[in-house]
Amino acid sequence: MSFLFRIDLNLHSDSDEMSIVKEIYPVEGMSCASCALSIQTMLEAQKGVNTAVVNLAMEQVVVEYDPEVINPPEMSKVVDGIGFKLITDKTLLQQDREDAQSERLRKLKFNTIMAGIFSIPVLLISMVFHDSIPHANLIMLLLTLPVLGWFGKEFFFIAWKRALHFSSNMDTLVALGTGTAFIYSTFNTLFPGFLLRHNFIPHVYFEASVVIIFFILLGRYFEERAKQRTSGAIKKLMGLSVKTARVIRNGVEKEMLISKIRVGDILVIRPGEKIPTDGKVIEGSSFIDESMLTGESVPVEKKNGDAVIGATINQTGSLKITAEKVGSETILAHIIKLVQEAQGSRAPVQRQVDRIASVFVPVVIGIAIITFIAWSFASPNAGSPIALICAITVLVIACPCALGLATPTALIVGLGKAAEHGILIRDAESLETACNLDTIVLDKTGTITEGKPVVAETLWDENMPDRTADARAIITIESRSEHPFAAALVNHLKKEDYKPIEITGFESSTGKGVSATVGNDLYHIGSRSYILETGGKLSDGFTEQDARLRKEAQSLVYVAKNREVVALFAVTDRLKPSSADAVSTLKSMGVEVHMLSGDTVAITSHMAFKAGIEHFKGEMTPEGKSDYIRGLKEKGKHVAMVGDGINDSPALALADIGIAMGTGTDIAMESSQITLIRGDLGKIVSAIKLSKETVKTIRQNLFWAFFYNIISIPIAAGILYPFTGFLLSPMIAGAGMAFSSVSVVTNSLRLKRVKL
Repeated sequence: MSFLFRIDLNLHSDSDEMSIVKEIYPVEGMSCASCALSIQTMLEAQKGVNTAVVNLAMEQVVVEYDPEVINPPEMSKVVDGIGFKLITDKTLLQQDREDAQSERLRKLKFNTIMAGIFSIPVLLISMVFHDSIPHANLIMLLLTLPVLGWFGKEFFFIAWKRALHFSSNMDTLVALGTGTAFIYSTFNTLFPGFLLRHNFIPHVYFEASVVIIFFILLGRYFEERAKQRTSGAIKKLMGLSVKTARVIRNGVEKEMLISKIRVGDILVIRPGEKIPTDGKVIEGSSFIDESMLTGESVPVEKKNGDAVIGATINQTGSLKITAEKVGSETILAHIIKLVQEAQGSRAPVQRQVDRIASVFVPVVIGIAIITFIAWSFASPNAGSPIALICAITVLVIACPCALGLATPTALIVGLGKAAEHGILIRDAESLETACNLDTIVLDKTGTITEGKPVVAETLWDENMPDRTADARAIITIESRSEHPFAAALVNHLKKEDYKPIEITGFESSTGKGVSATVGNDLYHIGSRSYILETGGKLSDGFTEQDARLRKEAQSLVYVAKNREVVALFAVTDRLKPSSADAVSTLKSMGVEVHMLSGDTVAITSHMAFKAGIEHFKGEMTPEGKSDYIRGLKEKGKHVAMVGDGINDSPALALADIGIAMGTGTDIAMESSQITLIRGDLGKIVSAIKLSKETVKTIRQNLFWAFFYNIISIPIAAGILYPFTGFLLSPMIAGAGMAFSSVSVVTNSLRLKRVKL
């Protein structure tokens, strides 16, 4: 089994040739949806950048660009210019990135604690001891300065950089709200007589400034911790990799770093050890636990010639393997790359959120200004304090953090969980589309069947007492044939430990059979028509068995010795153990199941009956399969095609969702949006279920994010004050805004508990 994912894309035109490179870069400093949108807009505005997709929850950007026009340092400079940091250093190891994230979390925790320490006395002085402490306002001013000027300086720093580029984000709202309260309070502290001369009480709101900063820092700290949990699937996959391996070079066994292993090296794996890299067994046999990559709990037997996957666990015997893929070419590396790109992609629903986020902050600023003006005119005597409080509260409570995190956090958890269960989903759009599927079209061979013909029944001529010589002849002759049925016969007869013998005059008739001479005997092996064409004769007994086996949709292979039929083999492609249950479950979910096959109508009908499929069609060409898919789509069906071969790739590409079996060809996987690593049809059920749960979670997150803003902004603007006298405190607004983001991330994490 192998995976092929192209990262470098070659785009050709008549006039020139442009090489587009696709890279994933971490981004630091994002805090809301408008941050992500600003970075994306700035990058896509640069000449040479094809697309840029920013993921707030993953704190990364997937960029497609032309390296001949723009380079990573230039892109980094653009992003740095608007207050963020784009990390383009490819030598930075994953461990270094994790250390940087831990350091950022530690620093955020420190700033939060210190902001809380300074905020508590300001809050107590303002609410309890204001009239009993001399120069209370001046003391609060001095205690507020470190919170705004140091522990919360990032809000003002980023807001200023955004202002220089005529843009805004969540930090703009926080900076405007707390900054306005601080400047107003500082003026009233230093020049209290100004408002007194105009019959206004010089109120101060230092406590609002510091407590808002504290609550938002606290919310951001919990949000950061939760976001790191959402990316646990990637970390778990990376943790599977092996650091060292035992390598035999020049006849000497020595341990070396995995990075130094080369293709062709012979590796020694002892019981209980992880397999270092992808390869093939050349000595020994064992059972391998592949559950960490495939989700399958049953160990798989591996013997000489079998392929093994890096990072899986050798359980029982010692093995020697030859390394076939190393470094970034291994299956694990491809899976990690695929999951990273999928988690960094954008779902269709996110585009609508992005459009809202692009105008959200300016609209909120406008609402805050209108609120201030309205209250200033509505209540001339008390209007100034009320106007200021309401304007600040609107700015603080309307942060679009929850809106920006609603979609990506759910996608990260959903895609990560899929990868842990052996389901690789190429992008977010595919995950969202899968929940709408109402029709599944299955290829037969290798999809619902094992794709490896086996001998189901053997009939020998009763007049042939010594079958050993004939069996040895069949093994020897069929070993030279490339037909799948030949391999089935050889594997079946070798169970009795027959040894090959010398043959002469081997001839092959493509699609019919083979012939050869063994000693003084001439053998013909192949179809019934081939045997009859070469002068073979069937006894009445074989003729009766032929009719019976054909009714059972078996493929028949005849063996004639000196033109007398001596054996008949019934060859079949067995149904996978999970196929019938998977079909039954899909039908119970309201999904219509179809099956297509290039085999005869009789065999296709028989397999469809065994799998419980009512809609089927045999003798299908690749073009016929594509036409079948097109016909279903024209009827308004949402169609998924499931296949594993090159002949399935056109239909896979045409379907709404293409699902490839990981045991199939690279071309089939390239044409699909979802790959099932172990080729288990039951995983289709899991993929659809996970898609439905993920989309439901996204909708829940978006509902609460929008509901929060729709309800909170009018209340923050003071709409209840004329009727109830209730005025929302900016401090409560800050706490509500911060924990709305945490609630969205926490809701997304519930996907980890979904049973597949």
